[in-house]
Amino acid sequence: MIGLAATAYTAWVMEVVLSTGLNPIQTYVSELAAQDQPLGGLFRATDFTAGLLAFTGGLLALIRLRWHHDARRRWSVAGWAGVTLFGAATAADAWLPLSCTPTVDPECAALETAKLVPATHQAHAVSSSLAMTGALVGIVALTVAARRYGRFAPLAEYGPTLVVLELLATAWTLISVSLFTAGHGTWALGAGQRMQVLLVALWLGLLAYSVYEERRT
Repeated sequence: MIGLAATAYTAWVMEVVLSTGLNPIQTYVSELAAQDQPLGGLFRATDFTAGLLAFTGGLLALIRLRWHHDARRRWSVAGWAGVTLFGAATAADAWLPLSCTPTVDPECAALETAKLVPATHQAHAVSSSLAMTGALVGIVALTVAARRYGRFAPLAEYGPTLVVLELLATAWTLISVSLFTAGHGTWALGAGQRMQVLLVALWLGLLAYSVYEERRT
């Protein structure tokens, strides 16, 4: 399930071949799924699918840890809880879309600043923040668990590099969002956020492969 979630979470790369009208360097990834976008329904569906799969995979892993009395391995529990939160919040994102695209539509940006947009804008910001928080907790905690407990060999080897890159991409995104909110331009906000979510997907794929390899051997 985690591997399928990783695949669905990269559906936004279809913007390379689809005509979305949005600049990937400047725009939020979530603007692809905005209600006023012609392909919004497609990207909301893939977000919901990715979230549901990640939530289910994370929850099953937590149940398995409890069943096998591995709850003492706190890094594992925290990591899978993070993946579960990521999945739930990502699925919620799909039901709380933006109504318009603030990075490219000045009227939308003005309405957002004046707090005259639908409540889903604020709710989307909360769910997106929770999703990324869950992803960061999962990425860090399960990578630490892999190295500390001698499990998931591929994750133990390559996970630390992805952790560092993810933290750098997150810092880039947060700084760009702050500058945009303050009215100082986008500062390649879209590029930073796309790097951020791509690294999450790569890590989920690595996690899925690591779980598969451990079970196979």
